[in-house]
Amino acid sequence: MSASKVADANQGIGETTVPAAVCGPFEPCVWGDFFVAYTPPPLQRPEEWMRGRVEQLKWEVRRMFQAGNAMDLPDDTVTLVDALERLGVDNHFREEIDVALSRIHGDGEDDTDVGSSHNLHAVALRFCLLRQHGFWVPTDVFDKFRDGMRGFNAELRHNPRGLLTLYNAAHMAVPGEAVLDDAMAFARRHLEADAARGKLRSPLAEQVCRALETPGPRFMRRLETMHYITEYEREEGHNATVLELARLDLNLVRSLHLKELRSLTLWWRNLYNDVKLPYARDRIVEPYFYACGIFHEEENSHIRIVFTKVFVLLGLMDDTYDVHATLEECQMLNEAIQRWDETAATSLPKYMRMLYIKTLRNINGIEDILEPFEKYRMMAYIQKQYKLQSNNYLQEAKWSNGKHIPSLKEHADVTLMSTGLPFLFSLALMAAGQVVVTKESLEWALSVPTMVRASGEIGRLLNDISSYKRGKNKNDVASTVESYMKEHGATGEEAMAAIKTMVEQAWRRINGACMELGRTMQPALQWLVAMTRMLEVFYLHGRDGLTYGYDIKEIVAFLFLKQVPV
Repeated sequence: MSASKVADANQGIGETTVPAAVCGPFEPCVWGDFFVAYTPPPLQRPEEWMRGRVEQLKWEVRRMFQAGNAMDLPDDTVTLVDALERLGVDNHFREEIDVALSRIHGDGEDDTDVGSSHNLHAVALRFCLLRQHGFWVPTDVFDKFRDGMRGFNAELRHNPRGLLTLYNAAHMAVPGEAVLDDAMAFARRHLEADAARGKLRSPLAEQVCRALETPGPRFMRRLETMHYITEYEREEGHNATVLELARLDLNLVRSLHLKELRSLTLWWRNLYNDVKLPYARDRIVEPYFYACGIFHEEENSHIRIVFTKVFVLLGLMDDTYDVHATLEECQMLNEAIQRWDETAATSLPKYMRMLYIKTLRNINGIEDILEPFEKYRMMAYIQKQYKLQSNNYLQEAKWSNGKHIPSLKEHADVTLMSTGLPFLFSLALMAAGQVVVTKESLEWALSVPTMVRASGEIGRLLNDISSYKRGKNKNDVASTVESYMKEHGATGEEAMAAIKTMVEQAWRRINGACMELGRTMQPALQWLVAMTRMLEVFYLHGRDGLTYGYDIKEIVAFLFLKQVPV
């Protein structure tokens, strides 16, 4: 079933939503209580059998890694890793993947790539995967495909599969890599031409279309899995064992996601009805969709739930500062947040009191999922970060009230942080615990280093492009687009073009940081990259999937409702 058919099959979604008249400046929820009432079809096989079969298949895949290492078949191993990642089951083989890629990277130091040195697809795929996993690979591996200073060999235009892999690999560039700029332009030009002339066969045609819209390294992994799980079996030489594992795993994980979504919808409905803030966005499905795009695995259930709850609590506070409260009321709310004491609710306007109480109770409740020896320090940090978020929201309210257009530097200091991304990233690492994430990784994240700031910058810039195109709420602070126009005397179109270049450079800084930091940091780094990928989904082509639920309704239905046979 296609994504559009999924959406068509669920035309009743959202019919139970609150009337638009009471939803303030925002559209009503497009989902209503759909995921509460929704009864998913039963699993196609008994769950116990499916889990037993998954364990058998995992054992078989591990044998493939052993065979690839024993027979020194790096290209086969890279192809296997690529399939596991795109099919969403790489989490079962993290140790095997790390060992295999470390070995391949070490063996490739002298550029003696047996069997792949003149295969564009193989070289580009190895380059892309190694860089994505934090291994530095120089761009001179592509020299063999170039005609000296004249650029890439024109004959490559007859190799669309290789061009697609090259295009994706080029998006792992770091600042200043002109060779990858050339690769990106060259591959895109010829892929667009092939697509326009209808020269590409399925499933390559669909894969090219996706990449030209959002390059592979920046595309939401879980959405890629939903597409690729139906495309993979049509690829020559596909691995039937891996495909069966992916189908079983997806159905098991989907079943858990739908249970979580039902529980969170009920929790949110009670919270939203209790706080009685009709001006605030009524959103729970979209934030949960965001969380699933970062950590979809079964073992990360508690992280998804905590992440989603804090996400929507921040949204309620953000909307209060942005679209409803007077400046005086904003100051009163911030003073209460700084006190972090339920008795402070009496000092607030009546409509804010329940929001304040529910916020404190839900944030303090996070303590129950933290590791015992970390609870005190982590709760102190979470409360501190929530207070900083409130300070930033207040600063934005002051700017808006005073009609002040902040400089780009002021944006970097305040609105980059007010996206909530740095806070939510650190929160996820705390919820994961040191079994998954090292203490070094957590301390690094808490310092808000360059890579974390780059992710927040992308969130800020993409959001501002969307708000500039669609029109912002009357109380919203001037965006980075408006700031750029003022500072550079630019038109709106010129400013948006410059902002898009800033987004690209931020992505390249993220790529660079992934390869500069140690191996023990990789689990945390991969989560941050996944968080940043989700921004590309929410803000593609100027849409805003959180504010305007219809923008991503079809994608959400595709992810959670499309049936995949076992």
